[in-house]
Amino acid sequence: MDKSKILIQVGKRIKEVRESKGISQIELVGRMEGNIDATNISRIESGRTNPTIITLYRISIALEISLSELFLMKFSN
Repeated sequence: MDKSKILIQVGKRIKEVRESKGISQIELVGRMEGNIDATNISRIESGRTNPTIITLYRISIALEISLSELFLMKFSN
C-alpha cells in the first residue's frame, strides 16, 4: 500500500471517530494541546498531509481513544 492510501485511511478513521462522538473539527482543535488549527485537521482527515506521530497522539487523546485505535481500519489494495 502506498503512502497516500495510508494517509487517506488514517484520515477517514479520525473523521469517523470524531463524527461518531459528535465533535466538530473546531471542537477537536479546542480539546487538543498545542497549536493546531481546524484547517490542519481538515487536511489530515482528507489525507492531504502527513501528521506527525505526536499530532496523532494529541488527536487520540482529544478523541479519548488510544493511539492504536486510530489505526483500526480496513486496508485494501
